[in-house]
Amino acid sequence: MSRPAVAQLVPQAPGLRVALIVSTYHDGITGRLASGALEALAAAGVAAADIERLDVPGAYEVPFGARVAAASGRIDAVICLGCLIKGETPHFDYIASAVSHGIMQASLQQGIPMAFGVLTVNTQEEAEARVPEGPGNKGFEAAVAVVTMANLARAWQPPAGSGA
Repeated sequence: MSRPAVAQLVPQAPGLRVALIVSTYHDGITGRLASGALEALAAAGVAAADIERLDVPGAYEVPFGARVAAASGRIDAVICLGCLIKGETPHFDYIASAVSHGIMQASLQQGIPMAFGVLTVNTQEEAEARVPEGPGNKGFEAAVAVVTMANLARAWQPPAGSGA
């Protein structure tokens, strides 16, 4: 898909400051998620200087990384990226649940949008299918979601001096 066509899929958000929290476990997948997110952010008009990447060891650490980034006051939105591939034990279920709840809790506590771009798949092949180049990339989709929510938050901010 050409650059102008991609830009039409993404809401504009120049000046938005974004943190990418990227799990380094399954980095062949999470690196491609991050590339997809960066492509969408560029299409949204987000400057490279307004994007900070924080690498964390695994998906379980993503919510804490997101909370740290949000609490810094340096960013307006967070994109959480990771990959969990189901194994033979219930470990996958516990981690997937903890990560999804942790990201939601961090978003609500910090009051900024956080996108869930953590793949929860059965196989490596399923993970690979979710990180193509372009808008079908789940990192791209997470970035579009966070830009949309950040724009909503901006539009609904109380007027300056309203005391809210």
